[in-house]
Amino acid sequence: MRFLARSLSGVALTLAALGLLAWGALMVRDARTAGGEGGFGGRPAAERAYAARVLPVLPETIAPTLAAFGEVRAARTVELRAPAQGRVVELAPGFAEGGIVASGDVLLRVDPADARAALARAEAAEAEAEAETRDARRAEVLARAELEAAEAQAATQRRALDRAEDLLGRGTGTAAARETAEIAVQSAEQAVLARRQALAAAEARIDRAALAERRAALDLAEARRGAEDTVLAAPFGGILQSVAVAEGVLLTPNERLATLVDASALEVAFRLSTAAHARLSAAGPLSERPVLVTLGVDGLDLEAEAVITREAAATGEGGSGRLVFAAVEDAPWLRPGDFVEVRVREPALEGVARLPGAAVASDGTVLILGAEDRMEERPAPILRREGDDVIVDAARIAGEEVVAERTPLLGPGIVLRPIRPEGAARPPAGPETVRLDEGRRAALIAFVEDSDRIPSEAKERVLAQLRADRVPLQVVERIERRMGG
Repeated sequence: MRFLARSLSGVALTLAALGLLAWGALMVRDARTAGGEGGFGGRPAAERAYAARVLPVLPETIAPTLAAFGEVRAARTVELRAPAQGRVVELAPGFAEGGIVASGDVLLRVDPADARAALARAEAAEAEAEAETRDARRAEVLARAELEAAEAQAATQRRALDRAEDLLGRGTGTAAARETAEIAVQSAEQAVLARRQALAAAEARIDRAALAERRAALDLAEARRGAEDTVLAAPFGGILQSVAVAEGVLLTPNERLATLVDASALEVAFRLSTAAHARLSAAGPLSERPVLVTLGVDGLDLEAEAVITREAAATGEGGSGRLVFAAVEDAPWLRPGDFVEVRVREPALEGVARLPGAAVASDGTVLILGAEDRMEERPAPILRREGDDVIVDAARIAGEEVVAERTPLLGPGIVLRPIRPEGAARPPAGPETVRLDEGRRAALIAFVEDSDRIPSEAKERVLAQLRADRVPLQVVERIERRMGG
């Protein structure tokens, strides 16, 4: 009995399964009979369209702006140091931290008593040296006169000796007279020699006196500078910082007192990447190129014009790129140490377009709105980046509408529901002809020449079009589609 019950139960389940299969087949037949193969009720499934913003691409000439950050520095800075040793007896009211001074302003005075005493001693020493020089010159004149007298006396004695020898030769003179004349000549010659030595000593005294006078003049000049150095004046107009002096303190020579910064001679030091530096240098000399300096203060951008003056000779340890300096013009609100933005205008690029950075993929392609509102992928190489925007080569997307922001849901072949800017319509068709770069032109020509499907006459006509300065866009696209196939 139990076996019979199990058999009847199995038969019932089998019949139920066969009934369900028959019912499903009947429903499918009815659906196909009523509406064909599209689905239930005779309505095919609708293709989904994705909404996205599109932007028209109109080629233009754009001068990219290169942005960098830099630090404001003082082009002219001097350390103010104690001019002389002594006590500060006078201090200018403006000699304080942040004080503004003009060129030539007296900043402080040191007690001049010691300097004046040194000046008086130097003046006395110079007067003494001048007197010694005059005395030496008078002594030289007397020594020269005595030498002349001694030489005259020696000449007289020689003549007397000549007469004595003549008389002795004629037998009228004596040998004793001749010896006496010889002794007199020798004495006269010794006197001449002594006078020459005296003249040489007088001339040497003049030289020593002249040297002493020069030393005295140098000491006097130094003493005068010391007397003048008791006053510290501003070498140029500027702002004082790091002031470390007070009235009444005793200063030591060359003691550091403050730093004077020329606020009217500021410069910005900023770094350019090696590629950006190469682009700017290729367009002409980097110096004298204008830049714009911007300082952000409480949501307000303060701008000043500047001019590149020079660049560092070396990259510097731990640095990269190129360090460039630009002189700032008329920016009284800037101070050394400010962190600013620097914008340099690059040479203009022709046939380019500005797009949002989100519109271009990492491989340099964009999605355009093609036929039947289906998206197509086109190359648009990125040439420059400016903030959130990019400047791309518009040769392949001129006159098209580009998807403003690419998402993972968008791709080639997908239907797009374009959202255009308010009041904007579909852009006009792109230019009928395009200018090809040499690499693209060579690839097209090689493809046409190697093709066996193109008749000879048509091939010559197409090659002539490809070698022209501007090529019909339709011809280029048709050949490239074949190349892609």
